Amino acid sequence: MTGEMPQAPQVDLRSDTVTHPTTAMREAMASAPVGDDVFGDDPTVIALERRAAALLGKEAALFVPTGTMGNLVSLMAHVPRGGEVIAPAESHVFNDEAANYAVVVGAGLRPIAETEDGTPPVQSVVGAIQDSTDPHCPITSLVVVENCHAHTMSRPISPTYMRELRSSLIDGLPIHVDGARLFNAAVALGMPVSDLVADADSATFCLSKGLATPAGSVVVGSKAFIWRARRARKLVGGGMRQAGILAAAGLVALADGPDGTVARLANDHAMARRLAEGLAQQDGIVSPGHLAQPSGALLDPQRVVTNFVLFAVAGGLTRRAAYLQALRDHGVGMVSYPHGQIRAVTHLGIGEAEIDRALEASAKALAETAYH
Repeated sequence: MTGEMPQAPQVDLRSDTVTHPTTAMREAMASAPVGDDVFGDDPTVIALERRAAALLGKEAALFVPTGTMGNLVSLMAHVPRGGEVIAPAESHVFNDEAANYAVVVGAGLRPIAETEDGTPPVQSVVGAIQDSTDPHCPITSLVVVENCHAHTMSRPISPTYMRELRSSLIDGLPIHVDGARLFNAAVALGMPVSDLVADADSATFCLSKGLATPAGSVVVGSKAFIWRARRARKLVGGGMRQAGILAAAGLVALADGPDGTVARLANDHAMARRLAEGLAQQDGIVSPGHLAQPSGALLDPQRVVTNFVLFAVAGGLTRRAAYLQALRDHGVGMVSYPHGQIRAVTHLGIGEAEIDRALEASAKALAETAYH
């Protein structure tokens, strides 16, 4: 095979999944006591699951390889074949997980349009619940909330919304929180992460995004739910053996003290705001125009409260592609969504110098792609 190996951008804002494990994580991984997690006797995995369950205020937890698998096994544990899931129309579960709710779970999904704060209106959710007495209808079996909500600038969802949603649903209808960036939400709102899922029956969160581990996510819920999720993990091939080597990095991420990576998420949020404020001053940068401000309006940095900056460039899709390539030529990586948003995500390793370099590259890219 010939050709150059692909290289990451020098300033990589494509995602917070591009982080590298910290020195403390690497040391913990190298010395982690391990067993066989499929047999349930890996001590480091057990310690991570107990730590996660305690932090989120749930009975039990399950370590899984990815966030997508975390959501999938949660759906499998909650939803019978032929059941229906209610989820936000712009959610990861609906748009970005290869329709696994249909292919693997055998469920339908009813998308509900979100408001600009990332929440489907509670009354819209309630109105979408199917009448289980009508044999024509699938039975509504689960409501999904995404926190943070990616497509609205990764907005955190408050406990107030969760309480209203919980109190409005029929008894027994569970809520699952896709909390890929749940700790970003907790840091942004200044509250314990357990408060964000107190009214949920289950939740997932990713260790491999802003928390900087090399892999892994965690599912939490009741003991009975986790037992079903563990069987589902086995069914889809998610059982790992000496998984404590990976779980050790997760324990470091969730640790109190200087080695933990939760508290430092505040720096990611500050860097994202710095980037948004700089971009907003550049001619040609506009609002993403999707679940936020009208298309063509100025980018509003005040909407940036976590580590996402979503924006667009004036001139449409052709210029967007050229702008992204020009950024890449100047050593800066960003990505775009199909509906036109450009996404920049801050993370461990992105400081003021990297933000300033990204802003310089953006100014050059805008000049190089301007229409004359």
